[in-house]
Amino acid sequence: MSNFLFDGPSDAKVTILLAHGAGAAMDTASMSAFAQALASAGSRVARFEFDYMAARRVSAARRPPPLAEKLMAEYCHAIDELKASGPLIIGGKSMGGRVASMVADELFVAKRISGLLCLGYPFHPTGKPQQLRTAHLANLKTPTLIVQGTRDPFGTRDEVESYDLAGTIELLWLEDGDHDLKPRKSISGLSLADHMDILGREVSIWADRNTQ
Repeated sequence: MSNFLFDGPSDAKVTILLAHGAGAAMDTASMSAFAQALASAGSRVARFEFDYMAARRVSAARRPPPLAEKLMAEYCHAIDELKASGPLIIGGKSMGGRVASMVADELFVAKRISGLLCLGYPFHPTGKPQQLRTAHLANLKTPTLIVQGTRDPFGTRDEVESYDLAGTIELLWLEDGDHDLKPRKSISGLSLADHMDILGREVSIWADRNTQ
């Protein structure tokens, strides 16, 4: 049974379902910042946790995350439980977005979702740029927006621009953003709040375009 955290208006046109990254829960500062930015721009945002992360709340034992492939069924189960009434966009932070990308096409073809939103996609393990996680992205049918910091160690701008990605995938680059999309103000002159404003606005525009 999924427990959801909700942000944004209950009567919003679009619902965005977000899963967390591999090592941090759904209510971390970065996940909350993402959800609030998207909600402030008018979307209904639902966050959920995979079972291994939820188990950490009730047990001292820290189960490591399963392989992404083993989380696909859980993601689909969360969609079933959410029962979104209008257009649904699925996605998440890092690993959560990767898992969503692995189930997206089947759901999109079945007209159960309208799009895919990845926040800090883990294109490769940090420090291992040769171990790409992009094979399924070359022929992705689902309208997709990947929001990536230009200095993300899981995929910098220079690296990602060399990848073979489907034409359905749009990239929103946030200047000097790290894996949490946070910039260094002393270097870029930008704050996390600046990037969250951009995130909310651009996702809203993209979502409107794909949910007509």
